[in-house]
Amino acid sequence: MLRVHFTPEDLARVRVAPGPDFLWEISNSVQTLQRRDGERVFGAWRHRVRPRLSGSRRLLSCLLPPHGYSPDFLTPTSGDHVTLRAAVDTLLSTPRPRLQADLARLSTSLQLPGWVALLAGGDPDALRRLGDALHTYQAEALAPYWQRVHAHVDADRAVRLHSILDGGTEGLLAGLGPQFRWRPPVLEVAYPVDQQLRLRGRGIVLQPSFFCWPAPTTLADGGLPPVLVYPIHHSPDWAEPARRARSDGSGPLGPLLGHTRAGVLRATRTGCSTVEAARLLDVTHPAVSQHLNVLRAAGLVTTVRKSGRSFHVATAEGRALLATEGRVAGPPA
Repeated sequence: MLRVHFTPEDLARVRVAPGPDFLWEISNSVQTLQRRDGERVFGAWRHRVRPRLSGSRRLLSCLLPPHGYSPDFLTPTSGDHVTLRAAVDTLLSTPRPRLQADLARLSTSLQLPGWVALLAGGDPDALRRLGDALHTYQAEALAPYWQRVHAHVDADRAVRLHSILDGGTEGLLAGLGPQFRWRPPVLEVAYPVDQQLRLRGRGIVLQPSFFCWPAPTTLADGGLPPVLVYPIHHSPDWAEPARRARSDGSGPLGPLLGHTRAGVLRATRTGCSTVEAARLLDVTHPAVSQHLNVLRAAGLVTTVRKSGRSFHVATAEGRALLATEGRVAGPPA
């Protein structure tokens, strides 16, 4: 059990991360790739990714075992990283004492290859090797799915922001899901080991993660900037190949014409339930559901579950399509 202790000042400094974090997704996916559970969610992705991975997987796997401790320096929390390169550069600038401490702790439970000792000493070649492995792994294992990862994290973020609007920060903490229990001023989190995290006015970042599985996670060192990483909902076919529109217009983008469907897409810009969209557009629930099915098939909307109801959020592609409305006449098509 992880117990996160809040002060009143901390409640005012809870923040939901603005999007997926490259290094958390890499770290969590390397671990998930080595596991055998979660086959319903990750089985198709594992089957497609494993054959095409190069040596990057083996190099990262020795630092990121499927269970137990993982080094904190692999997921720095110094700020929001806009690009993978910026995130990796931050990681590679980790001070030597942090490298040594984290890798010494890892070595107590694992037999590590010789190059890790060079990494602990800040050897430039070892650091460069690690940086190259992170970039290669992202390109091979995550980049083909990154738009879907981003869409799912965006959808979860929209749900959390709606929770804040409905019940404030405490409503957000109380609604994180069955792996969390809010007992003011302590948030209890399902966690494989007993750990106390005292925020002491620093606040905390809630980081939704696509590949976090099966339980939430956090940094081992409570002195680092606090972050709580948690699993999100996955659509069942997220790892299936994307369907492409046919040139005759009969593919999933072909039906995307008409004011009502455009209105449904607009309603998902900031997230909405089926009931809210139907009320906003003054149409029936079945009609909204039919339009949403088309929008999902086109990759413009993603759907998550919140308190037993569906919650729909426009993807990056859907928002980009909406952004063209001011530059072209008529509804988006």
